[in-house]
Amino acid sequence: MNELELLGPRAHGPACGQALLKATAEDFQVDEVLDIELSGQGEHLWLWVEKRGLNTEEAARRLARAAGVPQRAISYAGLKDRQALTRQWFSLHLPGKADPDLAAAEGHSLSIRKAVRHSRKLQRGAHAANGFTLRLKQLQVDPGALEQRLQLIAQQGVPNYFGLQRFGHQGGNVGEALGFAERGEFPEQRNLRSRVLSAARSYLFNRVLAERVAAGSWNKAEVGDLLAFTDSRSFFMAGEAECADPRLAILDLHPTGPLWGEGESPAGSAPHQLEQRLAAENAGLANWLAAAGMKQERRMLRLPIGQLAWHYPEPDVLQLAFVLPAGCFATVVVRELVDLLPAGTTDTACEF
Repeated sequence: MNELELLGPRAHGPACGQALLKATAEDFQVDEVLDIELSGQGEHLWLWVEKRGLNTEEAARRLARAAGVPQRAISYAGLKDRQALTRQWFSLHLPGKADPDLAAAEGHSLSIRKAVRHSRKLQRGAHAANGFTLRLKQLQVDPGALEQRLQLIAQQGVPNYFGLQRFGHQGGNVGEALGFAERGEFPEQRNLRSRVLSAARSYLFNRVLAERVAAGSWNKAEVGDLLAFTDSRSFFMAGEAECADPRLAILDLHPTGPLWGEGESPAGSAPHQLEQRLAAENAGLANWLAAAGMKQERRMLRLPIGQLAWHYPEPDVLQLAFVLPAGCFATVVVRELVDLLPAGTTDTACEF
């Protein structure tokens, strides 16, 4: 499956040029934003961990081995990329135990920056946001067009697609999900089950969003839409009055799309018809997700980009800094700016 099949059309026009991302881990930096005050005491040890070239699950396994605890005793709020320099929280459940010596877990790819006790474990999705610092290198763009595009996405946001990394190499995770769905089976391995179910839900969401982008309605409320605030997981139905809510214009309130599960879409009118049609067109995955016991949930169609700032440390390098709500992808922001050169590219004149 190609990029367009997995995501959908761009909202703001063709890419302004091309660039290279993730030439080094430092080119893609992520800082988890956690709005929880730690008490300093309790049976859970919270760790602020910096890692590079290491995904979150690998880091959790390393911490578990060093602490001498089962991996189920390790918790984290969200998954972070392997090919990046990331800083995130982990918690270790240590009832009646002293702080362990975690030196064996540390090295070039992992360092523990802070350790604090707390009364509760870190829950998945507990982080409020992620801060990103990205460097786009070998930049080949029209500077004026790129400046206008940056101003535009700061004002209007971008489509809140699930990024390509959710789907695996060439959409392999979706292919696996389709295979399980055709057989009416579910993986026994917990991590595999979670991965393929997540890929299937994300794929169906992206199909809905792609149609809304093509229709120009991804950032507008329609009667029957379910609206949600940026920092809330609850939603409410849009009537005529709600479609004129001024909070839509300031990117505080957004139309949502389905994270598929049991039952019909709870949206109304035209949004309901669209979502049910796309579920019917992808009935194998939709029915499989329902059979798995997944519940109907919602996700914003529009992604507001917080605190967006940019500068050029070198003539062919663009550095971006911004904050996104938890669960959103920095790569879909970059996608509205440039096409990415393949990793390892050194010839800046090559085509992509």
